[in-house]
Amino acid sequence: MSLYQDIYDIVRRIPVATVTSYGRIARMVNCNARQVGYAMAATPDDQAIPWHRVINSKGEISARKQGSSDQRQRQKLIDEGVIFDQKGRVSFDEFGWRTAEIPPMSEGGAENWPEDLPHSDAWPSDQPQAEEPQPSGKQEDLTPQKSTDK
Repeated sequence: MSLYQDIYDIVRRIPVATVTSYGRIARMVNCNARQVGYAMAATPDDQAIPWHRVINSKGEISARKQGSSDQRQRQKLIDEGVIFDQKGRVSFDEFGWRTAEIPPMSEGGAENWPEDLPHSDAWPSDQPQAEEPQPSGKQEDLTPQKSTDK
């Protein structure tokens, strides 16, 4: 099976009024988010693939080649009941696709997955997380110090 077909098999499983990110799908098929974006842009019209349910990790509709967001994608999501905030973002906590942990495609592929993947509140949010502090380059001395107080 081709990479695009693997991606499409996953996207077909995203429930109505639910979204997921390019990155989450990429992790499921062992590729990068950009490849998922290319697959969504190349979605065949004759197949029932809900491409509009895939958004970026910020909860936004990604800009197209012209630099604008796709109003058609936004309207399709609104028609399904997905709500955008004032900044044009969708809350993954409210509308994110929560799946059980799925084996990567290299461990059997989508054809071996159950028809309906269960929802799980344990799946981490796709909301951007605070960045990890970056090391300053200095190594902190963690050896115990002897007290000079007597």
